Amino acid sequence: MAARGRKRSAGGPRAASRGRQSSRNEGARSRDDAHPRATGTHSRGKARSGDGKRSHDDTRATGTAAAHPDGERLQKVLARLGVASRREAEEWIRAGRLTVNGDVAVLGTRVGRSDHLRLDGRLIHRHEIAAGQVYLCHRSPGENLRTPEEPSEHTALLERLPARAGNRFITVSPMPRIDGGLEIVTSDGELAARLQRAVHGLASEFSVRVRGELGEPQLKAVLEGTLDRGDRLQVESCEPGGGEAANRWYTLVARGGSGKDVRQLFERQGALVSRVLRTRVGTLELDRRLSRGQFRPLTKDEIASLLAPPGEAAAEQL
Repeated sequence: MAARGRKRSAGGPRAASRGRQSSRNEGARSRDDAHPRATGTHSRGKARSGDGKRSHDDTRATGTAAAHPDGERLQKVLARLGVASRREAEEWIRAGRLTVNGDVAVLGTRVGRSDHLRLDGRLIHRHEIAAGQVYLCHRSPGENLRTPEEPSEHTALLERLPARAGNRFITVSPMPRIDGGLEIVTSDGELAARLQRAVHGLASEFSVRVRGELGEPQLKAVLEGTLDRGDRLQVESCEPGGGEAANRWYTLVARGGSGKDVRQLFERQGALVSRVLRTRVGTLELDRRLSRGQFRPLTKDEIASLLAPPGEAAAEQL
């Protein structure tokens, strides 16, 4: 009996300990009920939602962007002004280099005419580019479009264009440096993108000078338009254009072709090509009154003819 008594008394402290532990647990649950933010369930829910950083980013994105809901997107404004292409402007925005009225711009920011835009702290002047500010240039073979890293005694073609037209110039489907002829240049980034898309669907005419005369099998292969990379250039015609001594000229018309493609097309047939000149894009012809290295502005009708959808008689108005 004494042993059983000692056993029960020995179990007493354990029972008391369990009781105290139970009391502490009840107290903890009471405190958790009083302060829901301390519960594990809330913490796990917050971790699952992952809304903390996203909500902060959304707040930043709507701050400057909502200032002018009816304005233009910042990257579009910069492209139209000729400061940068849309893609380049978007990279500047992501890098935090652009501010609007002192606030760092974010993707989606819209601006009005009275807003002050700065790039790396420097004010961007909001001058408006005249509608249809596009130039036709007569480029000499071998002439640089832009100044190379090692400047030569001759100024680059784009440096001779009037500075008032914009801060930068964009060449639409430029010819390779070793070739020349008709070049289309604009300081309007949006217009350049539209012209680039349009030119790829237009027929362009090229004058190609080769050494010697091409035989019938070679001319037939040129008309097939097969290029090195397996693509096929849509050649509409290839006609002899005279020549002198050992040199012969050929007039080739291709849709959406570049000077590089045309040169490659002839060289695939074993021809030694010494010059490729672009003489026409769509209805726009190289102005023979222009000396090499000179330029003139295009008219609205000429620009509209380049932008007009194929098959439409009426030109698109800018």
